[in-house]
Amino acid sequence: MTTNGDIMNQSKTRANGYESRIRASNIRLAQWSGAWVAATMLMGLGPKFLWNKVVVFTLLAVGLSVAVGIGLLLASKKYVSELDELQRKVYLNALAITVGIAMIAGVPYSVMDTYDVIPFKADVAHLVMLMGLTFHLSLLYGTRRYR
Repeated sequence: MTTNGDIMNQSKTRANGYESRIRASNIRLAQWSGAWVAATMLMGLGPKFLWNKVVVFTLLAVGLSVAVGIGLLLASKKYVSELDELQRKVYLNALAITVGIAMIAGVPYSVMDTYDVIPFKADVAHLVMLMGLTFHLSLLYGTRRYR
């Protein structure tokens, strides 16, 4: 025989288990993201500042960046699989908006660079920053929308 208090405690335990699992997943995702940023910076800046364009070291840095990127991808997949349905919907909507913006902005940006319409050299870093900003704003909007 259970009492009303026992049922409430079970509900809190389940909620706390979910929250702690999501917190751990957030931390894991943040760690992989930080590692990927560091590996990508090493790949991008190392040849110029650390090893004077030695090809072997550059290829090793590229390999490291790709390997850590795969780890980030797997951590992201695990993170999404642990979200509840509403959070997953918000996350996937933010991803869809980000991919759309990247395509809509990226292709014209590349064409304008090819035909010297813009006075500076197009850099993929600009597109990555736009994607990051778009994703975070879309995620924030979606989270607030469904509160």
